[in-house]
Amino acid sequence: MNTLPNPVDYAVPVFVLLILIEMIWARFRAPEKYEPKDTLTSLLFGFGSSVAGALTGALIFGLSVWLYQYRAITIPFAWWAWIACFVLDDFAYYVFHRTAHRVRWFWASHVNHHSSQHYNLSTALRQTWTGFIAGSFAFRLPLMLIGFHPAMVFFVGGLNLIYQFWIHTEAIGRLPRWFEAVMNTPSHHRVHHATNPRYLDANYAGVFIIWDRMFGSFTPEVEDEPIRYGIVKQLGTFNLLWSVFHEWIGIAKDLWAAPFGAKLGYLFGPPGWSHDGSRDTSDTIKQRWQEQQGG
Repeated sequence: MNTLPNPVDYAVPVFVLLILIEMIWARFRAPEKYEPKDTLTSLLFGFGSSVAGALTGALIFGLSVWLYQYRAITIPFAWWAWIACFVLDDFAYYVFHRTAHRVRWFWASHVNHHSSQHYNLSTALRQTWTGFIAGSFAFRLPLMLIGFHPAMVFFVGGLNLIYQFWIHTEAIGRLPRWFEAVMNTPSHHRVHHATNPRYLDANYAGVFIIWDRMFGSFTPEVEDEPIRYGIVKQLGTFNLLWSVFHEWIGIAKDLWAAPFGAKLGYLFGPPGWSHDGSRDTSDTIKQRWQEQQGG
């Protein structure tokens, strides 16, 4: 078994149907949840990401197959292996996702997903065009070295992406406590997309929220604090190319202007890091908010 279909391809019609259903819901219950230009930008993000994936997918899969030659063991296509692969792939996603918020190089690609100030199912389509440039695929490569076949890894990765689609909504409130305790939900993921200081850099989970609970990055949604979506410094435009590349352009400008000894900080420090402390990172914003709460 060398190849498997991409499950996301089969899910796309369902994605479109669910977006239409949510738009109808919003039309009568919360019309401000959808903004036509924002939704169009999200759709174009999704289209561009699909094109980028088609152009680079074969290279990434080829690299994965090459690495698979050096696997520690050979894991069969057994039922238990599918479960183990799904869980470990979700953990790899958690590590990637947390890194993507804490290291500017990866944030430059991932910021695309957070650039909308609206939170609806179309926002889930805001996927990066530059993940290959950032090297985001590297976080899955250890699974091949363990012994999971690349076809299995990429298939469960597609299932992971499908799961994450439905949690991008405000139409669903809290779910049963047992489900919220283990699984990522719309409530948990709304927190992740928030710019409120309370919520910054939290809930990185893909499918299982247990990773955030285990590693101290979980924050619950507070019902009496409305969530503000987007990024700390909002784009203020629906220009597609600027939305896609603005952080890469920002990195280039900082590298050009920064003292030699500070250049690596602008590449691999947290977003907002500056050599003279003149900018805010999520940590400084959160610390200032906590001090105000304490006061």
